[in-house]
Amino acid sequence: MPKRLPLWQQIAAQALLTAAGLFVLLPLWNLLRIALDASITSVPTRFSLLPEHFSLVYFIKVWKTPAQSLDFIGLLRNSLLVAGGAALASIALGASTAYAFARFRFAGRRAGLFALLTGSLLPPVALMTPLFILLGALRIRASLLGLILTYTAFSLPFCIWNMRAAFQAVPGELEEAAFLDGASQWQAFRLVSLPLALPSIAVAGLVAFLAGYSEFAIGWLFAETSVTVTLAMALWGLQNLGAAPWPEISALAILMSLPVVVIFVLLQRTLLNRLIIGGVGD
Repeated sequence: MPKRLPLWQQIAAQALLTAAGLFVLLPLWNLLRIALDASITSVPTRFSLLPEHFSLVYFIKVWKTPAQSLDFIGLLRNSLLVAGGAALASIALGASTAYAFARFRFAGRRAGLFALLTGSLLPPVALMTPLFILLGALRIRASLLGLILTYTAFSLPFCIWNMRAAFQAVPGELEEAAFLDGASQWQAFRLVSLPLALPSIAVAGLVAFLAGYSEFAIGWLFAETSVTVTLAMALWGLQNLGAAPWPEISALAILMSLPVVVIFVLLQRTLLNRLIIGGVGD
């Protein structure tokens, strides 16, 4: 039976947890309050818990024309295509590469892992010029495909290292048992190792998705028309205006975060179920 803490320790723990929760929630609430307050037109000058003039006018405005010539749905479509494409490509390429590094022994294996680790330490801005030249030569620089390939390249090192550890944690005896039953290497990977490594694969995919969904600096470098503008670029564009419209920025930031929250909630349930099943199986 767990030992019960003394009353003063319980009070201190609850106070610390409450302070930590307020530290996280108050900025989010203030963001929502600014977006709902029609009395704020540019920069908020004071803090209050509730909006003085409640209105949805800023949400309506950024829904119709947040930036450029696209509406919110068009920007969201671009963001989901870029981030989702980068996540799927990172999972597909990363899972096969990570499995090879985890299960096989080949020349250059350690050097390849070290090169991936070194590449992940480079800041993305250091690769802007090479990417600009390379994608320009391929004639896909000013396209969503160019952004997908760019964000995939940035996410792959983390995905490979993360999924490699997951495949290494899968007991090799399970694959050997599958081989005895007549399974091929591909079947053992697809039916045995891949399902057991699914939580780590989901985490890697989520990280790759968030990286592509929130990145804007490289996107601005490659974007030439409004057709390739994403939500992150539009949000940054609002911040660069002469008199930054903070209510509109707050409203767009909240709308931009909603799809990510939904995806995370859905993925969280899958992750918890898989982790519980895996823990019981172990």
